[in-house]
Amino acid sequence: MSEITDLQAFEFLQNIEQRSYETASLSPSEEDLSRLWTGIGFRLSGNNYVVRLNEVAEIISIPRYTKVPGAKNWVKGLANIRGTLLPIMDLHGFLGRKAPHALRRQRLLVVNHKDIHCGVIVDEVLGLNHYEDEEWVENIPVNDELMEPFVNGGFYSGDKLWTVFSLRALAETPSFRQVALV
Repeated sequence: MSEITDLQAFEFLQNIEQRSYETASLSPSEEDLSRLWTGIGFRLSGNNYVVRLNEVAEIISIPRYTKVPGAKNWVKGLANIRGTLLPIMDLHGFLGRKAPHALRRQRLLVVNHKDIHCGVIVDEVLGLNHYEDEEWVENIPVNDELMEPFVNGGFYSGDKLWTVFSLRALAETPSFRQVALV
């Protein structure tokens, strides 16, 4: 076996560095990325929504949870997520609708905004979406008037409309923050 000298190792690392710079120049520039709006697509009651990526702390499957006595019926309970108690909120229930039977595709969008840390149940997460500025539409038809306080504009991607939903607006809503029965 031949031994690798320090000089050969250094030259090898320099070669890797040079190739990295060449590859990086082929990637989209930071300026190009800053023009993109990035969000997480999800479905609720058959409608497609997208929430800004920085409003979602994480996406998880619905964990086992423990009911909380004296909480409103849309507060499903508390779950222990890696040693932290996470309130589980049913968005259908909060909006005054009967929630569909537990779907295998249901997920939690975890909100961590100011003093609100909770998981919001949605019917399905559809993945990460990127939109160009020119795809933005200010005034869009809102198919669900119960969602109207939490939506603002949308994006057309092909022939599909993605309505922008704000988890922050939801978290700041006084009725969402009031979880105890009075």
